[in-house]
Formats: sequence, structure tokens, C-alpha cells
Amino acid sequence: MVRGLLNKLVSRSLTVAGQWQQQQLRRLNIHEYQGAELMAKYGINVPKGLAVASVDEVKKAIQDAFPDHKELVVKSQILAGGRGLGTFKSGLKGGVHIVKKEEVEDLAGKMLGQILVTKQTGPQGKIVSKVYLCEKLSLVNEMYFAIMLDRKTAGPIIIGCSKGGTSIEDLAEKYPNMIVKVPIDVFNGITDEDAAKVVDGLAPKVADRNDAIEQVKKLYKLFCESDCTLLEINPLAETSGKQLVAADAKLNFDDNAAFRQKEIFALRDPTQEDPREVAAAKADLNYIGLDGEIGCMVNGAGLAMATMDIIKLHGGTPANFLDVGGNASEGQVVEAFKILTSDEKVKAILVNIFGGIMKCDVIASGIVNAAKQVSALDCFGFHSNYFCLFRLVR
Repeated sequence: MVRGLLNKLVSRSLTVAGQWQQQQLRRLNIHEYQGAELMAKYGINVPKGLAVASVDEVKKAIQDAFPDHKELVVKSQILAGGRGLGTFKSGLKGGVHIVKKEEVEDLAGKMLGQILVTKQTGPQGKIVSKVYLCEKLSLVNEMYFAIMLDRKTAGPIIIGCSKGGTSIEDLAEKYPNMIVKVPIDVFNGITDEDAAKVVDGLAPKVADRNDAIEQVKKLYKLFCESDCTLLEINPLAETSGKQLVAADAKLNFDDNAAFRQKEIFALRDPTQEDPREVAAAKADLNYIGLDGEIGCMVNGAGLAMATMDIIKLHGGTPANFLDVGGNASEGQVVEAFKILTSDEKVKAILVNIFGGIMKCDVIASGIVNAAKQVSALDCFGFHSNYFCLFRLVR
């Protein structure tokens, strides 16, 4: 009966089987200007910069922070890469510009409040709520630097390349021999020898080698003490003043460390996140949005994954991962349905509850209340203990 109902559900919805689905990972991502401020606290060289959210703030920033600068770098701030090659829906090309000081106000005004589309945002793009004004540096060399967690070595690994300024995928394809990887012993931490290997792989042209080694060690310290899952600088640049500078900053943090990284997690920008996931987090639901069309509400992570696999097996595509756990309330069930139905791509909802860890009467009461509040729900099949299919009539 279950297989028949699922086949019926799939046949009634417009499937997009086989299409790639974008999944958001459970980790904190912060803006470039926030990452630069954090780096500066650890003694890492960063360009002088200031984030602004309005044209009035732009005027004040220019007067107070950059009175003697002839040119400035104006960077749109969104939580996505590829900003420089992005396009605003207004038609403005590029989310990063170097302009004369008298042009900054006009350019910033054209960026603020506008939607920037890059290769990482998808066609919907992301809204620019702030722009980052930075001093223009005289760069003589650009490199790539990153620290991330490596499954193979079960610890942090530093990746560097003597060329930078473009995506690491392109660099690895064009210059595979220039990529240096230095695994770090998680128990002993980074040594001078480890840092020296990284610096030698980066092959700086003018920066002092010893200073560069100290910068690498400071970056690793930041990575560990802040519970980062990724620290990426592209480019890590050398200036004409022979200084190594982090000309970019991309940092991700482990959500499991939120309890001890309260200051960092206070930097979260929910306006840049999937609104479904923001709503789910407020309702204390384990939710990850996908790009499919069949919404899922399940209890138990294993059962949730198996349910998603079943949907895929029968030609459908799951719209989400949603584990309500073993002690969900009626209110949480109602909230779950509201989140699922808020996704315009969702054509049907599959509820699959294991009664061994969850009271089915609570789920049933929640579904009844949800049906009263969400008029689009049309139940057309159910099974005991507890399996239910809903079609959405929009």
C-alpha cells in the first residue's frame, strides 16, 4: 500500500528527477568585513576598511576614515563568492570596483538595497545590505591560502598556491604542481617547520620570510581558537611595502561550537540565509532546504534520509530534510507544515513517522491543526503508524 501511495504521489507531481540539488550546510558563514575584523584582532595584516549600510554612512566614512585617499575599493557584501564577476539585477556589472573617491558615493548607492547575482547565489541572487569600503593597496603579487578540515588526515590542512585571485578549482586545473598541502597535527598544533613549508609553497616575492611564517601561524591560531571549519584568503597578497596582507576573508564556523563562540555567532546575518531554515531554527526543528518538490516531515535522521532515498528511487525529488525528533509538540508540527508549504516548488508533502519514538496522536493533532491553518493541504492517502501523503492545492 505504501509503495502504491508513493507512486501515486510521484505521478501527481511535476518531477525534476536527476537534477542537481543545492544543499545548505549547517555552519555559520560571515561577511568579508566581519572576517577582516576578526583577523585584525589576531594580528593578521588586513587592508584598512569600513562597512557602511547607507549613503550617509558612506559620506561619513570617506571623511573620517579615508580623507587622504584618492581611490577606494567598493565591495558589495553578500554571503556568496564570485562577487567581482556578478551582475546586479539593476544591470550594474560587478560587485567589486576600484573607483576614485568622488565616485564612491554614487557607486555605493547603486549597490545598496540591490540584488546581486553570482555563480554561487543562483538566479535569485542575494540582497546587498552593506558595502565594504577599503583602501586601495599597491599589490605586487597575489597568492591563494586556505585552512580547512581534512577527512583523510583527520585534522586541519593548509592549502596554498603561489598564484591567486581566481577560484581554487581553476588554479588546481591550470597549475596542479603549484598547489601545496600541509596537514597539521591536531594534537601538536602548527610548528615552525609546517609554517615554513606553507610559505615556501606560496613563494612570496618581496615579503620577509620570517614575517610570513608568523602570519601563517597567526592564521592557524585564529582557525583553531574560533572553531573554524574554513578559513580562505583569495588573494593573500604582497604589497609594494613588502607586507603580506589578507586582501579577502572567507570564514565558516562549526555550529556545534556556538555555545562557546557567542560573540562570533552573534554576527550571523539571517537576511542572507534560506528563510525556511531561519524559521525552522526558531521553531527548534532540524531542517535543511533542498531544491526538490516533495516536502518531507519525518522523525529520526536515519528514517528521514531513507524517506528521501525512497522518493528519489521512485522518480521524485525531496524538497527538504526535516527531522522533528522524538518529542515534537503540536505547535512544532503546525510550524513544520507552514515551512513546507511556504516553498512554492513543493507539490506534495510526505509525512513518515515512526511511532516507536514519537506519539502518533500528537502528530495527528498537529496535522489537523495545520490543515485548519493551511488551506492548500489535501490529504489523499494514509497508513497506520504513521504514514501520510498530502497534495498541495495552490
